This record gives sequence, C-alpha cells and structure tokens, in this order.
Amino acid sequence: MPDPLDTAPSIIQVALAGRCPKCGAQTLFSGWIKFADTCSACGLNFAQFNVGDGAAAFLIFIVGALVFAGIIIMELSYSPPWWVHLLIWVPVTLGLTVGLLRVSKAALLAAEHRNAAREGKIIS
Repeated sequence: MPDPLDTAPSIIQVALAGRCPKCGAQTLFSGWIKFADTCSACGLNFAQFNVGDGAAAFLIFIVGALVFAGIIIMELSYSPPWWVHLLIWVPVTLGLTVGLLRVSKAALLAAEHRNAAREGKIIS
C-alpha cells in the first residue's frame, strides 16, 4: 500500500500555491490570508490546525533582520538622508511582511499536517 505522504504535495508546493496539504487542490485559502474551513476536494478540516501567530513571529525576525541589514549597508555605502530610508524601507518592510504572510502560514499548516502535530491535551 503506498504511503499517503508520497502523493501529498510538498510543503513548498502548499506554501507557494495555496494547495491542500492532503490532496493538492488549490483550496487552502478563502481570502488573502484567511484559511478556508475545509478542502472542497477531499474534505480535510483546516480548522483543526493551529498555526496561530507562528507565521507572524517568524516574519518579524526574518524580515526584520533583512531590512536591518539593508539599512546598515545602504547607510554605510551611500549615507542618504533619513527621508530616503523612510521612502525605501517602510514599503519594503510592509511588502515583504504582507507578501510572505500567506506563504509562511501555508507552510506552517503543511508542516503541522505532515508531522501530525496537534495541540497538547492533559489526560487525566
């Protein structure tokens, strides 16, 4: 019997295309960053996964480090006035954060599905 993970899309495919982590249909999102309730193709319940603020937390560190490095390099190389930094780095920061939020949320959901991760429960 074939392993179901062999036919499932990769985490990168899920993240970049918004595919269902189980069947690969493009049904993961119902809005720009809002997950659909279920997959209309295979019935996977996306509400059972708890991505939470993990995607935003990753982006804060990754985008923050990239933008900070860019600011330092630009300042040391060109020494532009402060308003040039604002004109460049505010839109870059917002664009990267909003643009990558959908991708990072989908990647975390796919990883949670692939690893069968669920919230911990106390068993009494």
